[in-house]
Amino acid sequence: MSTVTDNADKPEKTADGRTLAKDTGKSAGKVGLSLLIAIALGYVLTLVIARLLGPVGNGVFSSFWGLLMGLGAALSPLEQEISRQSAVAALEGKKTGKSALRATTVGLVIVAVIALLSLIPAISDRVYSGHTELAIIVLCGAISFACQYAARGVLMGHDRIKSYSWLVLAEAFVRIVGLGAVVVAGVTGLVSLAIAAALGSFAWLLFVRPVGGLVDPQLDGESWRPLIGRIVLLLIGAGLAAAVIGGYPTMVKLLAPAPDEAQFGVLTVALMVARLPLLLLSPLQALAVPTAVRLSSTAEGMHRLRRMLAVGTLGTLVLAAVGALVGFLIGPWLIKLLFGADYVAEGWWMTGLVWGTVLLTAMQLMAAVLVARTQANKVLLTWASVTVTTALVLLFLPGDAIFRAVVGLGAGPTVGLAVVLVFVLRRPGNAKAAEASQ
Repeated sequence: MSTVTDNADKPEKTADGRTLAKDTGKSAGKVGLSLLIAIALGYVLTLVIARLLGPVGNGVFSSFWGLLMGLGAALSPLEQEISRQSAVAALEGKKTGKSALRATTVGLVIVAVIALLSLIPAISDRVYSGHTELAIIVLCGAISFACQYAARGVLMGHDRIKSYSWLVLAEAFVRIVGLGAVVVAGVTGLVSLAIAAALGSFAWLLFVRPVGGLVDPQLDGESWRPLIGRIVLLLIGAGLAAAVIGGYPTMVKLLAPAPDEAQFGVLTVALMVARLPLLLLSPLQALAVPTAVRLSSTAEGMHRLRRMLAVGTLGTLVLAAVGALVGFLIGPWLIKLLFGADYVAEGWWMTGLVWGTVLLTAMQLMAAVLVARTQANKVLLTWASVTVTTALVLLFLPGDAIFRAVVGLGAGPTVGLAVVLVFVLRRPGNAKAAEASQ
């Protein structure tokens, strides 16, 4: 029997707009609080590691961390897909079925293969700067991430917000505990710190029982063939997204000319500070798929969703412009304050990084809406436009690696936002059918 009782006594929800908005607001508050705490702990982790390793060592760690977290980010559609399946099952009064297990298997195999590719000497030398043992840590962490995102999807889809929030917190706390153990033991080398940081991807093991109570492997679901096709498309799209979000330091190392290691180490912490808006809005991304599924159940809900997206885009552009200015003015000072005098960043770095990061935040929310509509091909096209634009800048723009990295992270999301906006504001076929039936 499941131990999860978050919503066992709650009355059945309707598609009424005010009820949905109220429920979504409460869920966003609970998840948002846990995300904020997890983000704060994540910043403590990276700040301590950056200070322990210095700019050069932190550059190597950031390449490792970028690949591991990039693979984790690439699995976000797995959470969204399983959240969608679980939300549909919950609306029908059922548990999550066999399709979720199949989707998890597909995601696990894909990230494991990618992690194994980083063992190739030519790739390992560029990404890990000779520390090949980091590739093994990436492999183990990526496999565990697949299970973790699947567990999060089940909990979110069944509206088990309390358990979902605890899982988010557990991931961050496990990393901090691991880091504390390493520091106390006095083994603060690159590999030991990498192991401590990767421990968070195993937090799902603490939630096997409550998640298992929401899953029934005997319930038949979608067959392997269409499921594999959709998951592969979604993961490719998310992998393209991850390359310019969590995995951007790794992407720069692979495509741009060899950077100055000390400058690259400073750039990675500048990117981390600029990425704060992306992390702060993570709760909305987690809620986007089930919310879009529920809103899409009526023609009125679909209309409200499109209006929300249009207004949100305008707000995103304003926020990006303000954030870019603030980043230019105080970014370098904040980085030196947090990470020490060795970390000297330029104001124009922060302008480009903040602009691109805010636009990426909006793009992730809109891509989640496309996932809810099961439009995997459009998700793929959206992120392909971002990654291809960024890659072209990294490969061919005149200038050093740092200049290309900053411009690339500004140009790619600008192109991508225009592409995804066209997709999400276009009325889907099921919306027309719903209106015709009224």
